[in-house]
Amino acid sequence: MAEPARLNARELRSWTGYHRMSARFAACLNQSLLKDAGLSYADYEILVALRECPEGRMSAGELRCELRWEKSRLSHQLRRMQERGLVRRETNPADARSAVVRLLDKGRCAIEKATPHHTARLRADLFDLLTEEQIDTLADISETVLAHLERREAEALPDGPHGIERIEREATGR
Repeated sequence: MAEPARLNARELRSWTGYHRMSARFAACLNQSLLKDAGLSYADYEILVALRECPEGRMSAGELRCELRWEKSRLSHQLRRMQERGLVRRETNPADARSAVVRLLDKGRCAIEKATPHHTARLRADLFDLLTEEQIDTLADISETVLAHLERREAEALPDGPHGIERIEREATGR
């Protein structure tokens, strides 16, 4: 296989800028959430996912797939959150081999407290800096790259694109 062409100056500027911005922005959001609400960004992601589910609960497998986290990362994060009373892991009534993660009242209060601060930080450090056209361009770029990555992931599965459906069925127990 031939070595891929190096990035040209324009591509390198785009990649370097994106990579540095992404890392700094994630760190900024994490620090802001810790200061304003006592939550890590990982806590916030889980709480948002659970808040958007009916009855504030979902299987650990579904949560892992939605967040695209490794099983061990989710397990350790849930343990820490459970110790703080934000969530509870329960046996899945549909499959005793798996767990259901439930949003507790303390977790719901934490996400409700954090969201206005988080939204203000997103506006101040991202959206207020961009024009409407730049916001649309950012959305277009994100959607293009995400769609490509999802197709690539699906093709890499042993049974191709249908593997996503199989993994989702296994995660949900349906």
